Amino acid sequence: MKLSYIAAVLFCFLVSPLQAQSPHSGAERLDFLTGLSDFHDLRNMLPEYLDRIAMAQLDERARTIAQISTPQDVAARRAYLRERMLRALGGLPQRTPLNAQVTGVLERDGYRIEKIIFESQPHFYVTANLYVPTTGHPPYPALLFPLGHEEGAKAHFAWQYVLVSLARRGYVALAWDTLGQGERIQLYDADLEDSRVVRSTTEHSIQGIQCLLAGDNIARYTIWDGMRALDYLLSRPEVDRTRIGCTGNSGGGTHTAYLSALDDRITVAAPSCYITSWRWLLRTIGPQDAEQCIPPWIADGLDHADFIYAFAPKPYLILSAIRDFFSITGARETYAEARRIYAALDASDKLSMFEADDGHGYNPLRRLAGYGWFDRWLKNMPDAKEVEAPVAIESEQTLWCTKTGQVATSLGGETVSSLNRKRVEQSKPGRVPLADVPERARQLTGFQPRQGPPKITRYGVIARDGYRIDKLTYESEPGILVPALLYVPEGAAGARPAILYVNSRGKSAGAADLEEWAKAGFVALAIDARGWGETRFSTDELGSDFPRFFGDYKDAMTALLVGRTLVGMRAEDVSRGLDVLEAQQGVDRERIYGFGKGAGAIVLLHTAAFDRRLKKLALEEMLVSYESVVDHKIHRDVFESVIRGVLKSYDLPDLVAAVAPRPVSIVNAVDPVGRRETRNDARREYARAIEAFRSAGAAAALRFAERRSDQDARAVYAGLMSGN
Repeated sequence: MKLSYIAAVLFCFLVSPLQAQSPHSGAERLDFLTGLSDFHDLRNMLPEYLDRIAMAQLDERARTIAQISTPQDVAARRAYLRERMLRALGGLPQRTPLNAQVTGVLERDGYRIEKIIFESQPHFYVTANLYVPTTGHPPYPALLFPLGHEEGAKAHFAWQYVLVSLARRGYVALAWDTLGQGERIQLYDADLEDSRVVRSTTEHSIQGIQCLLAGDNIARYTIWDGMRALDYLLSRPEVDRTRIGCTGNSGGGTHTAYLSALDDRITVAAPSCYITSWRWLLRTIGPQDAEQCIPPWIADGLDHADFIYAFAPKPYLILSAIRDFFSITGARETYAEARRIYAALDASDKLSMFEADDGHGYNPLRRLAGYGWFDRWLKNMPDAKEVEAPVAIESEQTLWCTKTGQVATSLGGETVSSLNRKRVEQSKPGRVPLADVPERARQLTGFQPRQGPPKITRYGVIARDGYRIDKLTYESEPGILVPALLYVPEGAAGARPAILYVNSRGKSAGAADLEEWAKAGFVALAIDARGWGETRFSTDELGSDFPRFFGDYKDAMTALLVGRTLVGMRAEDVSRGLDVLEAQQGVDRERIYGFGKGAGAIVLLHTAAFDRRLKKLALEEMLVSYESVVDHKIHRDVFESVIRGVLKSYDLPDLVAAVAPRPVSIVNAVDPVGRRETRNDARREYARAIEAFRSAGAAAALRFAERRSDQDARAVYAGLMSGN
């Protein structure tokens, strides 16, 4: 929707009521949209903005793909996919001994199930079940079966149907517990005898955030588990190394696509209920959990079809459900796009798509289509009879590879968190010098300063005792309106100090503090940076525990996928807010300060590194450091502040150090779950910053304080509120 239309709607609905408000109408009346439940434009502003960026990047990709017409072009695209994908993953670990062991064998009619444990990395244990035919003549063709996100992990009934049916048809098949599932819960709680969170996908994303901060992706671990599973499969004498397939559903379909694109040893692929397109993902369910999103995927010009190009011209079957939450339209468009490439390679018969009129899952019709595909290409049996006999479902405990059913309690060893912690430690020596931190932060956040005065639109005035509140919006950049409240003291003479207030809970959340600033003679501008306050997109509809842990997961992940960050974009909104303050009559440009709260403090701190117009900073309830997120197994409300690879270059204490000698107050710093750090704990985290201020001759300018819930701003920020 055009900005002029937004402004017109706001004007028509809001100006008259605002002028009629009483001087003490309450903080709840400060929001622009109170009572206008049918007005959604500001709520949808950030998602629509990110969608426009993504669609433009996908359009550019389409123009690139249209130029592919030769085998050489396809080979170049394969190389490009692998280079970009591996770079985004953070590379892959080194191959180390698998140290595989068989912990038990179940003999069944026509097949046996071996219980396997191997190490994909040293002491990083993988539990797996190997299904081996006991009829026919080895060596047999073999299949990797990565798992989807279903209860029971490798013991899930649908997976057992596939695995047993494959063994009966003469295939060796290997399924392994992926992270957060089965015997490999990463956030295992001994008292709960379960994960500390509800879903494996939540585990993936909690640990995925830690990986992103380190410059990696959690799929680095899951993909490597799959490659090492293939190493084990190929070590078995029963397996024909030249006839290897891969198939899985949902998250298993994701990893079928990943593994097939990256590992040339796989000769036939059939992902189920995964392949669609990013254009349709963004239009429907949005980004999925962290292992299914590899930033900056869209900015790199990649899409689901690129997995197929990396596999071409080998046999590839897309298994889809018409009523899946993965868009069938996207799957059909991807298939149509890939068909042109297979035709160019004279391999049209090796790409196919099967649709069933059902919902998400490796349901019987897709299973039968998959069996037929593998029979055709791995056994040269194009007319094989497609049947699936009943399967006796084993209990989860029967299929355990460990004694207790959990690696955590039976074997211990490494977790994603412990391995990621080591990755961060290894990268620390490479962090940039303090003098280079602001520029590196600018690069990593994608901060783009805007030129010229912002367009400001005013919507009315609220009169208060000793000050007034102006309601306004300003255009941060085309497509982004920032709602703001301007507190203006009455009767003050001369140039006044000013403060820019940024609270991740919204501009109205700090009404009491802002009143104190105004009564102290400050011009105060409180803003809703994009995605906060009145511009917040509702996350309740996601139907999961994601909002509790990750806040606005959809927009934060989409931003990373298109090569941006919410921190950088919100810092642009703050910087434009400084332009607004400078444009106000009577504001002393040499006394413009910043007050940030919650995630708003992280944004404000970054803005101060980019914009020296901020002369002093108050950072309240700010995450104590990005590194603390890596140190904690659980975290909440961190994802919107994530900057990919930040811990390779700097951390929040380094950013504070880079601001020296400008005064900074750090008040009630919090850990990754929101618990308050003591002043002494915070000082220990900020030792490098303390030294930087001391070296700059401004030791007293870096201040650590604690604020009780009943303390007003003047009691804590007396020095700052003096305006000197």
